This record gives sequence, C-alpha cells and structure tokens, in this order.
Amino acid sequence: MKRLAQEIIAGRRLGRGDDLSVLVSAGLEELCQGADQIRAALCGDKFDLCTIINGRSGRCGENCKFCAQSCHNHTNVEEYPFLPLEEIVAEGKRNEAAGIHRYSIVTAGRGLYGQELEQGLAAYRRLRAETGLALCASHGLQTLEEMKAMKEAGVERFHANLETSRRYFPFICTTHTYQDKVDNILRAKEAGLQVCSGGILGMGETWEDQIDMALSLAELEVDSIPLNLLSPIPGTPLEHMEPISREDVLRSVAIFRYINPTAWIRMAAGRGRFEDGGEALFRSGANAAITGDMLTTTGTSVAGDIAMAARLGYRLEQEREEECYGNESEK
Repeated sequence: MKRLAQEIIAGRRLGRGDDLSVLVSAGLEELCQGADQIRAALCGDKFDLCTIINGRSGRCGENCKFCAQSCHNHTNVEEYPFLPLEEIVAEGKRNEAAGIHRYSIVTAGRGLYGQELEQGLAAYRRLRAETGLALCASHGLQTLEEMKAMKEAGVERFHANLETSRRYFPFICTTHTYQDKVDNILRAKEAGLQVCSGGILGMGETWEDQIDMALSLAELEVDSIPLNLLSPIPGTPLEHMEPISREDVLRSVAIFRYINPTAWIRMAAGRGRFEDGGEALFRSGANAAITGDMLTTTGTSVAGDIAMAARLGYRLEQEREEECYGNESEK
C-alpha cells in the first residue's frame, strides 16, 4: 500500500480498470498510513472546517430512507419555512468570529424555488458583503440558471451528495434518480461553481458500492467529499441498521483518499462516535470536517475541532477558494 501511495503521489490515478480489491484486503494500519502520506504530499497541512445552518426544515417530498426530514418518514422533526435573513447572517458572523471560514445554508426539499430562492440569494449577497466567509449552498436539484444566480450572489461551492453507488441508490431513494444527482453536479460545474459531494457510510452498502461512489466522485472531479456515518433515526426505514464499525470507517476514509488524492475528504455526521473528535480519521486521509451542532450529528464543537487540528499539526484554512496543491496544479 505504501508503494501504491507513492505511485499516486507521483501522478498515478486509480480507475475502474484497476483491481481495487486490494483496498479492502490490505492491512488497515498500512492502508491508513499510505492514505495519510498521499494527503500530506498532495494537500499539505491545510485543514478545512465548515459550518452549516438548517435554513428550511422538514416537509421534504423525497423519500430518502435515512432522512429525518422526509415527509415519507415519521420522525416528528421540527418543521419551519426559510429562516429570516437576519438570523442566517447573524449565525454566519458568529461562526466567522469563532474561527470558521466556510459557511453553508442547507434546505430540506427537492429544491429552492420562487420567493424562498430569492430569500436565499439575498442571504448570500449579505453574507458576501458583510463577512469574509466562503459560501456554500445545499438546496437539492436546481437549474443551471438558478445555480448561476447563486454564484452571482456570492456562492462558491454547491453541495449535492451522491449518497451511495449507482447500483445501491434505488434501495435508498426512488423519488429521484442517481442520474438526477449526477446531472445536478454537472450543472453546478457548468455554472462555474466548485462541488461538494459525498455520501453516507453504513446504509447496508457493500465495499464495492463504496468504491464505486469514490470512483464516480473522482470522475466528476469534485472538490470536497463529505463522508457521513449513518445515524439510525427512529421513524426512518433504516432505524434498526447496525452502526458501521470503527475499523471499517477508517478503511473507508483511506479508500476515498487513495481514489480522490487531491480532494478535501470531509468528515461530517457521526464523527462524535470517535474519541478526541475523530483524530484517527485525520491520520487516515481526511483533512476537512463539518463542525458545530447545526443539522448534522457531528457531536463536536468549533473550539474543540480547532484545538484538535492544531494538535495534529494542521493549519486551519482562512482564505477563500484556496484548495489542495494537487487541485491548484490541475485547474
């Protein structure tokens, strides 16, 4: 694995024509060490922390089996329309003051349309004018014109998870398709936006499914890959799913780094299951995280994550649009 890591550092990229079963069978310690070597060589010591705000909650018409906010599930989640502009801006400023440089508005539902889209655009314009935050948007399936409007308002990165592999996606959601997700990502790229796209680990998928998702993300050349650990929520079809093991999470993180050597590998929901904020994850290829307590069950705090990054020798990102070394050379 260390030899493979060196080949990747030298320019090799893994693809569908390669025998990737070695990523599943290799010793965990050596695999993770190799992934960390790739991260250090191609992304350096930069660490990216972002926070999110749940801009609109509940009443989502999509039937994703993992989600508390789907109207098809029975979770008694809090429901509210698009938040007031002042509340969104104030939360962004609070996070910036705490040391965070990236901030995303997330809304439940198939997309953001009409008056609520205008509210979102107004929020992005205010945040761009009044803060130094790098802005991200997570609003479901949007048209090219809507994405261009978001970019003009100050959004730099659009979030659109694939969630899992193409094969396994119909077992997780049937109200939209995997190809809908891919097309959405392609529209974001056409609009000139960076892309944040990943998925959820532990929904019953196989290792082959995880590798397929990692390959798809590499083919789409996404900038940031959030990895969530399934938090089985009562009232959802996945409420009785057994949690993925700690060792399997570490292997998954390393696999995503081998296949996506220059992307941000961003730990998201479920990280609180690891001690010390998940330090082992950031020695196994990950170099970014969602922090705080909004929406995702990270189980972490901003101050704790900043301290953890410093302990591990990382340098916290502070500039807009600064990417991994490998991404800079490729763009």
